[in-house]
Amino acid sequence: MKGILGRKVGMTQVFTKDGKLIPVTVVACEPNVVMQVKTMEKDGYNAIQLGVFDKKESKSNKAELGHAKKANTTPKRFLKEIKDVEATYNIGDKIDASIFEVGEIVDVTGTTKGKGTQGVIKRHNQSRGPMGHGSHYHRGPGSLGTMLPKRVLKGKKLPGHMGVETVTIQNLEIIEVNTVDNYILVSGNIPGAKNSLVYIKTAVKNSRKKDAKDILSYEEVETVVDSVEEVKEEAPVEEVENTPAEEETTEASEQTEDAPAEEATEPTAEETKEENPEEANN
Repeated sequence: MKGILGRKVGMTQVFTKDGKLIPVTVVACEPNVVMQVKTMEKDGYNAIQLGVFDKKESKSNKAELGHAKKANTTPKRFLKEIKDVEATYNIGDKIDASIFEVGEIVDVTGTTKGKGTQGVIKRHNQSRGPMGHGSHYHRGPGSLGTMLPKRVLKGKKLPGHMGVETVTIQNLEIIEVNTVDNYILVSGNIPGAKNSLVYIKTAVKNSRKKDAKDILSYEEVETVVDSVEEVKEEAPVEEVENTPAEEETTEASEQTEDAPAEEATEPTAEETKEENPEEANN
């Protein structure tokens, strides 16, 4: 038996190289600290106690501070015992996601979401009554029992508090183990809300063989556009010198701009005669 405590991050999906889509749940597994080691001689059974997620010392009592001091660590928020562990651990050792391998079958335990007070239709999946034709039975619990006991029998499904229950999902597969970012991808869904505590352990009723899935990995590849933009940013801006031909054109344009405009003159008598011959004959 082996296990680790983690925090449910959320769900996503991965693809295998065969083109198969697998929905997975991401579990962040910070290194768990062995807070206590129990033995058969001293405690009557073999187990280790794991602690995860630091807790402020100002919010810890003396017992918690002393318990953490023995393991040479800070007080932990969550503690969990694991019985009959496979390996041998000492107080203060750390357990990370590397204890599991891709393809292993595990059981995941978590606390379900709280739904508050709910009726029998949502809580126990019962069916409602007719909604019309004079029916007065719609979403009620129905008959509460027979006449003679004159009381409600034990186990009767009635409205009440729903959720916040410890639930274990069995025979889930480990899809990916990342020791760099400390997370595990588990196939399917697991109980609990986001950021809730979950417990991953070796499957109890496993009858499947280990079958590691070869999933696709996505890497950032530098494109041609990125390389061109980098070259543009790195290249210095050089001053362009004018060629002799360009210098001549600029000088000519400056001369034309500096030349004074010609004054307008009145037309002479001969020019008017040439333009209007009929007026000259008269």
